[in-house]
Amino acid sequence: MNKIRSVEFKNEQLHIINQTKLPLVEEVIITDDLERIAVAIERLEVRGAPAIGVAAAYALSLSLKNIPFQLRTEVFEKAFQRMAATRPTAVNLFFALNEMKNVFEQFKNEKDLYEKLSAKAVALHQEDIMLCGGIAQQGVKIFTKRSKVLTHCNTGSLATGGDGTALNVIRKAFESGLIEHVYVDETRPLLQGSRLTAWELNKLGIPFSINTDSASAFLMQQNKVDLVIVGADRIALNGDTANKIGTYNLAVLCHFHKIPFYIAAPSTTIDKNCSSGAQIKIELRDKNELISINGKLITNEDYSAYCPAFDVTPNELITAIVTEKDLFKPPFDLKHV
Repeated sequence: MNKIRSVEFKNEQLHIINQTKLPLVEEVIITDDLERIAVAIERLEVRGAPAIGVAAAYALSLSLKNIPFQLRTEVFEKAFQRMAATRPTAVNLFFALNEMKNVFEQFKNEKDLYEKLSAKAVALHQEDIMLCGGIAQQGVKIFTKRSKVLTHCNTGSLATGGDGTALNVIRKAFESGLIEHVYVDETRPLLQGSRLTAWELNKLGIPFSINTDSASAFLMQQNKVDLVIVGADRIALNGDTANKIGTYNLAVLCHFHKIPFYIAAPSTTIDKNCSSGAQIKIELRDKNELISINGKLITNEDYSAYCPAFDVTPNELITAIVTEKDLFKPPFDLKHV
């Protein structure tokens, strides 16, 4: 089976799997326009912290394709600010943007600046592929037996530049004979679990079933969950972790039911400037994502709605954080990871 790649750079254009159309339609957006890529990130046509970072890196390089020398700085600065405004919570976005800015500052007077930026974007993409592989290698260590696993949101190839984070751990464990079944939270309001994770697990041939987010406690009560593993969009130095809304619920449930709760993410998701979860800015989404599905209203459009994209799980509820470097257990002190 061909590798799933959420984003690919081919013939100086970015190819993006339109995740808002999955699983019913497999559509690829092909563009070299920075604004189109920015909109794709905002619309969640491409989503997942690592994938956003990779897409943003390519967008910055493409912003300087065929730009006159005297306009380089103005164009790049505007492009940088546009991409930085797309999603505030995922730290990988800002890591990638700053890496690209460093290259720009170093080579902005060079004739081959565009080529240098493109090469850096490709390198960041390749690095993410390697990080995903490392996470899977480290993550399989959490399994001590053939297990029933529950996961939330989407953390596979669609969420990264490579093969995924938490879902890649599940894939590796399945290949090692350590997965009996995967329970997939549908992940309201945008259904990344039932649309995206289910689509990936189906392609991988891993046994799974979809459940409502609110069914997770009942599954645990019936002893149908051996462990929970999810991804992360930002990890503070003390281990507090921002992830898709509903993750905190799972951590609390795991604590009550004495079930291990794991985070899997690349080390680039650790924000070295963030000491605790109290400093993490939580993105609020448009209420239409909650009151409608595919543009069809499911409740009264006049109702007010609260629609945070993420929540923060306190470090004391996390059994371990899996990165490509190691398995980190509490008490967390991630300054030197």
